[in-house]
Amino acid sequence: MSQLDQACESFRILMEQQLLRIENMSAEKVDFTTKKTVTIGLVDGDGIGPIIMSQAVKVLEKLLADEIAAGSVVLKRIEGLTIENRLEKNQPVPTDVLEQIKTCDVLLKGPTTTPMGGKMESANVTLRRELDLYANVRPVAIPEEDIDWMFYRENTEGEYVLGSRGVELPGMAVDFKVTTDAGTRRIARAAFDYARQNGKTRVSIVTKANIMKKTDGKFTAICHEVAADYPEISVDDWYIDIMTANLVNPAIRNQFQVMVMPNLYGDIITDEAAQIQGGVGTAGSANIGDRYAMFEAIHGSAPRMIEDGLGDYANPSSILKAEAMLLRHICRSDTAEKLENALVSCKTVVTGDRNGATCAQFAEEIMRLL
Repeated sequence: MSQLDQACESFRILMEQQLLRIENMSAEKVDFTTKKTVTIGLVDGDGIGPIIMSQAVKVLEKLLADEIAAGSVVLKRIEGLTIENRLEKNQPVPTDVLEQIKTCDVLLKGPTTTPMGGKMESANVTLRRELDLYANVRPVAIPEEDIDWMFYRENTEGEYVLGSRGVELPGMAVDFKVTTDAGTRRIARAAFDYARQNGKTRVSIVTKANIMKKTDGKFTAICHEVAADYPEISVDDWYIDIMTANLVNPAIRNQFQVMVMPNLYGDIITDEAAQIQGGVGTAGSANIGDRYAMFEAIHGSAPRMIEDGLGDYANPSSILKAEAMLLRHICRSDTAEKLENALVSCKTVVTGDRNGATCAQFAEEIMRLL
């Protein structure tokens, strides 16, 4: 069999697997208003992950002390999602760790390191696929500039679903982008549902449909089909390149409200938006499916900070904002609001170096404000 024939056979197998994935997309949604016991998994991650997570857990224990004592909330430590264990077992998420994760309802997770090169995909990509966490939700707010953005990034398709399984031929490499009707429809509906439930009047669809005509063209068309069910909400289309420019244009950027987009574009533009807010350390992130949900900081594991001996000066703002999103997801809105108010009121400044406060000092001030 020639190399070209082998590549075509590999592609056929990938397509069969994707068709099977579509068949298994549906799951019954969890109703946290009636669930008697909520299990929150706690995953430290790598690099600065254990440092920021240790403080986030202290805050969570304080906020939920009564429910933890009563048994209506259980905090469960999940061990083994470290770069060392993953490399040793040659699995992005070791099987035994995934089994433990699936016993939880939601996860609060520190950043994990992804090896550069090779074939091991990121732990996050694996978890999003295995738990079917199809909606990556990232809020960015700058009240003094009247900016209140909510990003809905499709989380299980695009370039990421087969990102470590491309095909190489002599002198050429090909990766694949996948867009499905079902996957697009559910992320679009999640974005429009959020807009309706929160009094938003505008949803912007962000793609590169002028170039990626099949995949992004499908994404755009299906989003407009879903939009027809929300006549009170205006919908418009933007290409990803001009939208990245729009976010740094003070003349128009506060006009945007909810944005929905495929996976890769969302990965990039939400980091830009977080930087506008004050840095990637200031933004939280939710990965939401029908059965499971995962909440995390949007930044990485910051190995340079660890190498430079600055780990204790890591900013826990992002993981604490993710924690507030987790609390809202499990229908503890009043508790989430307490944390959100404390984060707004906190005057302790973490700069990421010895000129600012430590991670622990920031968390201590948050707990005092609670």
